[in-house]
Order: sequence, then C-alpha cells, then structure tokens
Amino acid sequence: MPPSSLSTVLPMKVETPRGPATVEVDEAERPRMLLVLTHGSAGGVDAPDLLAVRDAALGVGASVARVTQPFRLAGARAPGSAVRQDEAWGVVLGELRARWPELPLVQGGRSNGARVACRTARAVGAVAVVALAFPLHPPGRPERSRADELRDAGVDVLVVNGDRDPFGVPEAADAARLVVLPGEGHDLKKDPARVGEVVAEWIVRYA
Repeated sequence: MPPSSLSTVLPMKVETPRGPATVEVDEAERPRMLLVLTHGSAGGVDAPDLLAVRDAALGVGASVARVTQPFRLAGARAPGSAVRQDEAWGVVLGELRARWPELPLVQGGRSNGARVACRTARAVGAVAVVALAFPLHPPGRPERSRADELRDAGVDVLVVNGDRDPFGVPEAADAARLVVLPGEGHDLKKDPARVGEVVAEWIVRYA
C-alpha cells in the first residue's frame, strides 16, 4: 500500500553500537506528532498492520518513521539481549528526536517491537506507546508473563491484540487501553485497516 500523497518519504541510516539501523520516514505535510514504529523478531516494517497504522496515522497528521533494527539488517531472526536491543533503539530515537524536536513522540511496534517500545518509553521521552500484538507470554507458557513491561512503561500504552493470539492477550488493567479484535491472530492481518483506525483514533489525543 503506498503512503499518502500528502507525505514525503525520507530514508535514513543510523549507526548504533549494535550496527546500522534504517529508518523510512513518511513525513506529513503539516505534522502534529511523530509516530515511530518497528517490527517483530522475524518480520519487517512492511507488515500489513504496520503499513495500515502508517496510512491511518498520516491521515490524522502524524509523521511516521518505520525502523528496521540492527539485528534484522544483520540477518538475525532473534533480537538478542534486551539490553543491547534497547541500547540501539535509544540511539535511533535520539537521532529522530534531534531532527523533529518540536513534535510529540509516540513510539510502538508489533510483537517484540512492542516490548522494546514499552521498555524504552521513558528513556527516549515518548508520551505514549502503541503495542500491536503484544506477546504476553511464549505460546503455551502463560506462567512466563511479560505484563510487567506494560505496567512499567511509565506512559499510556494502547494494546491491540487478536483474540486468537497464541502469545496471549494482556489484561485491560495493564494498559491505558486494550482493544481485542475478534478473529485475529498474532499477525493482525485479517483486517489491518481496523488496526490502523484504532491506533489513529487513540494517538490524536497526544498531538
């Protein structure tokens, strides 16, 4: 799906201590905020839900940056340690904040990317987090809950999960808002436009 005709696409490369990251920025004509999104462990920034969120966010005046993290550019399917991943993320977000210092920052991602966004929200100065397909626990291992990452984000978190997600669905009390989409699995690809609508409706309050 192509970006909005009211946006300008700006490719960027950011060097981090963990290798280079790339950023694709769809810049709104009159931006009200900056929304930064990233992928899951095995996917990319062209996942259907991320593209739908990009398009819907552009429609409400957000410039949207989609970040491909260093581990994916290196060909790894696993992100490695959270400390190293978060370190690289902080560098990328520092570059973006320096380029658009006047815009409120909302960050997010899908699956593992949602975890990164929650863990680093306060450190990078985000005002809110969008968590798509937050992986509450490994499949079949509900005792290994990651709900504390949502609770400890320090900012409002929107969680959008499918009711058929094998990674589980967080509790409503663990986020500022929880939206559970019927019939959706972990990939949120049955109706990605609905995912975009939910996110766009929510982020405008932080502009």
